[in-house]
Amino acid sequence: MSVTAIIDTDKILKRETMKKIVLIALLLIFSNTVLAANTTIDTKAKNIAAKTNNLKPSLIKLAIEAFYNAKRLGVNTSKQILTVIDYSLPSTQKRLWVLDLNQEKILYSSMVAHGRNSGENHTTNFSNRIGSLQTSLGLFLTEGTYFGRDGYSLYLKGLEKGINDNAKTRTIVLHGAPYVSNQFVAAAGRVGRSWGCPAVEKPLAEPIINTIKNGTMIFSFYPDQKWLSESKFINRQA
Repeated sequence: MSVTAIIDTDKILKRETMKKIVLIALLLIFSNTVLAANTTIDTKAKNIAAKTNNLKPSLIKLAIEAFYNAKRLGVNTSKQILTVIDYSLPSTQKRLWVLDLNQEKILYSSMVAHGRNSGENHTTNFSNRIGSLQTSLGLFLTEGTYFGRDGYSLYLKGLEKGINDNAKTRTIVLHGAPYVSNQFVAAAGRVGRSWGCPAVEKPLAEPIINTIKNGTMIFSFYPDQKWLSESKFINRQA
């Protein structure tokens, strides 16, 4: 082999070695970034959960992961505010929380109604179908407000195809309702039911709506395995 050939071979080997080093470095950077992101989410979830009794850290983590995945996929959100609804809890408990992710604070908590065809005190049935009068799961984006039959109300846009994307057609909005109250619970053993809207306690409706309107996310949860396995916002690495 000529000297020139040996030099050329050496150059090629050095280039290939350098490519491998760069690739390994990039993989390490990516792995560390993912680890740091997951650590941050874990920490946020634990810090927020410590400030409430019945909002599970695992659910907060799932909701935050969905929040960041949605942002990465192009969903524009106006601020680091995330609303979580846990429909695995009975309607007689506070099961809606408005979270400030930056401050790791719970801004509001409220009882929340489910659709009349979704169950009695416990929510067991969910639907995206028009006319179902059932609650929908998944990630929503808040839009503008209006005054309607139920007073001050907030438009919601469903972000998950086949899961909640009929929300606007169904007029699924967040509003206050007198049947979401301790007085109603004392009389009926549950809160009243809506036509599928997440109706909250009347005195909390205006401050909650004003806090979450115009581009924040709502994570509507129930341990439905089909949704959990198929959601593009959950089934990804945050």
